[in-house]
Amino acid sequence: MSATTLRPKYISFDCYGTLINFQMADLARELFADRIAPENMQQFTTDFARYRLDEVMGDWRPYDELLCNSVERLCRRWGIEYRDNEGLKFYNAVPTWQPHKDVPDALARLAKEYQLVIFSNAMDVQIPYSVEKLGAPFHRVYTAQQAGAYKPRLRAFEYMIEQLECTPDDVLHVSSSMRYDHLSADDVGIKNKAFVARGHEPSWSVWGCHEIKDLSGLPALVGL
Repeated sequence: MSATTLRPKYISFDCYGTLINFQMADLARELFADRIAPENMQQFTTDFARYRLDEVMGDWRPYDELLCNSVERLCRRWGIEYRDNEGLKFYNAVPTWQPHKDVPDALARLAKEYQLVIFSNAMDVQIPYSVEKLGAPFHRVYTAQQAGAYKPRLRAFEYMIEQLECTPDDVLHVSSSMRYDHLSADDVGIKNKAFVARGHEPSWSVWGCHEIKDLSGLPALVGL
């Protein structure tokens, strides 16, 4: 979209991938190095991402269960050994991941003028570790566990809007994922959207997102 200045009441963020460096693929490369040839690893991690997306589309279940099931299905597809509770290694790694380098300063600037919100596909016990690393005063932090639905389910976004007691027009949603966030945000009426081009998903201009290369570009988008 063309450059413009937005003045939302709330700026909502996806957490993992957008603010926190999401390292599922990196950890998969490490854990499965003895079972997957290097030339096949890119397809293997792509398939892992697809199974995680498929798992979140149904009724809410604990994230550790979802990850274990994703890894087990992945191993079955590739015909390799699934080691008991291997998905828990991914689950336990999530709270240790760090913010992208461009994030803390940008959040600090934004927090001076705007109410910041997180909606994350995380468990309540996980998200505080990541929020602390971000160092910004968030107005609200919501999880899929609270909503009873994971993104990209529309219920996740409906829950956030209901809890904020606002309209979709009051929100600017920021994410590096079109599939998990921006398509569904648009479906529930959130038209102000910023796509952070982190490189793990392509931009789809048809969905009307303002594209920024990293979070350092967000303050200018909202007049700071």
